[in-house]
Amino acid sequence: MKKEFEEGEIKITIDYDKCNGSAECVNSCPVNIFSLDNGKAVASNLSECIECCVCVSVCPNGAIEHSSC
Repeated sequence: MKKEFEEGEIKITIDYDKCNGSAECVNSCPVNIFSLDNGKAVASNLSECIECCVCVSVCPNGAIEHSSC
């Protein structure tokens, strides 16, 4: 199951079948747009996203897709 988070031109898709809740995105995002909810990543506050793509590169399971990366 994929969950999409979208605000303006930014869209982040998290594949919940791949997300294991390791929280690498939570710990690595410089503007703190990620959190965990029931053991899965959630992207909120997308207006704060600086499109650095760190979330995509640090996810150990390749669960995150970002429209800018």
